[in-house]
Amino acid sequence: MIAFLRGALLEKTPQQAVVDVGGVGYRLFITLGGYEMLPAVGQPAQIQTVTVVREDAFLLYGFADKAEKEMFLKLISVTRIGPKLACAVLSGMKPDALRNAVVGGDKTSLSKIPGVGGKTAERIIMELKDKFGPQLSPVDGAPAAGQNMLDAVAALVNLGYQKAHAEKAVVKVGEENQGSDLASLIRKSLKELSR
Repeated sequence: MIAFLRGALLEKTPQQAVVDVGGVGYRLFITLGGYEMLPAVGQPAQIQTVTVVREDAFLLYGFADKAEKEMFLKLISVTRIGPKLACAVLSGMKPDALRNAVVGGDKTSLSKIPGVGGKTAERIIMELKDKFGPQLSPVDGAPAAGQNMLDAVAALVNLGYQKAHAEKAVVKVGEENQGSDLASLIRKSLKELSR
């Protein structure tokens, strides 16, 4: 699998780009996010990619960053969502907004994306909701706080708690006790889980 390409950007449109890598031009299907991050034609570019091999084609899809690439991989795991529709979804909604829509069960926002109807939106929510769980993001932009939350969930899972329950407790405790160190976050989350 080709994980990324680095070379001179030869062409770009909102749907496709061509990158010259050592004299070979690779055509990539891209999202709007991927298009926006591309430099001017002729400039060096590095693009995260996913290779899709079909019976009749060998296709490359390009992304703005690893987060968008990972979201694409999650989307194509959904029943009846192919790479083309996954790109359309990511062009209509940034990965963070998509994650929040799925976790929040926001079928209306998903249905507004061209090519995504009500049933497809429901399927995306149903099949991806458990893969995301609650948002474990840094508190007030502090990277250490976000890492503490992730570490606390891992510790609770190692103690035998279900991941979904551990995440819910850590998010609740993290919101109520911003700036807590890891040990106190784990202790308070254990108390929350024992209620």
